[in-house]
Amino acid sequence: MEQVKVGIIGATGYAGVELVRLLLQHPQAKLAAISSVSFEGQELEEVYPNFTEIFEDVLVDEDTVIERSDVIFTAVSAGICEPFAAKAVARGKKVIDLGADFRLSEEDYNEWYHLEYHHPELHEHSCYCIPELHRSRVTPEISVIGNPGCYVTSAVLALAPIVRAGYAKLDSIVIDSKSGVTGAGRKLTQSSHFPDCNEAFAPYKIASHRHTPEIEQSLSELAGEKVTLTFVPHLLPVNRGIVSTSYVTLKDGVTEEAVETLYREAYANEKFVRVLKKGGIATIKNIKYSNYCDISLHFDPRTHRLIVVSALDNMVKGAAGQAIQNMNLLYGLPETTGLLLVPPAF
Repeated sequence: MEQVKVGIIGATGYAGVELVRLLLQHPQAKLAAISSVSFEGQELEEVYPNFTEIFEDVLVDEDTVIERSDVIFTAVSAGICEPFAAKAVARGKKVIDLGADFRLSEEDYNEWYHLEYHHPELHEHSCYCIPELHRSRVTPEISVIGNPGCYVTSAVLALAPIVRAGYAKLDSIVIDSKSGVTGAGRKLTQSSHFPDCNEAFAPYKIASHRHTPEIEQSLSELAGEKVTLTFVPHLLPVNRGIVSTSYVTLKDGVTEEAVETLYREAYANEKFVRVLKKGGIATIKNIKYSNYCDISLHFDPRTHRLIVVSALDNMVKGAAGQAIQNMNLLYGLPETTGLLLVPPAF
């Protein structure tokens, strides 16, 4: 097939520039145009010198990106993608949104983001997709894909098998997640300011983070009933990576061996989910710069509780890599295309 012409709106944010890095290595993708409101008219290398003599395109306006591209990635804040998507879809283009506009029901979107759907017709031809769980949703009729949140991906992949199988007491789920500072975005905030985050470690948005309803939505679909849980994120003083530790009480009679078998069978054919050998512990060290999500299983026999540790790179499997995985699905390409990145050893 011919190369897919790809555009990026929001190319100078952390997720956007990670898309550039990964797409330059994709054999079936051609970067047609990139945009940035803050740096329009400048070459990308002026913002990110690592692209010198590799990719030096000038940042253009959003309309030019839509005009030149077959598929547009939008790496923008909540509430900004919808109007771009409306323009793109009207011209027969596809959109993959790395923001929140196509992740939630309108009710949850309004409650957690205080925003409304301005183009409800778009949502009739959109889908939310964690590829390992929802790939069947990506059909030729789909115009927009809502790319999952980074915390969400780590937590839902960790808990999906146990919730789907009915082995878990659903009212017992607690998710404790830690993310690198890139998860806060490129725009400086007080909590991501170096003197505040360096040599520090603290939770934030306790029991009120916007990824909570997205996690609950995905797990509720798997369980076939409403799931309400506790989610607490923390900020790690590292650039990238997420480690989520999820706690769930098992139903009576569910054994350690049954859970081990369940997870290995659930992810046996999933290239990007690695269930570690018994005794292993998932860590961000072993997934950095890659599209892998590592999962390790641990049991507390005193409480009959399963502890699932999951680790992924929040900029790759948690954002840009998963978005490209969704693009591959959209165009009938193997999901691994352009994403077989080996994590560095150190």
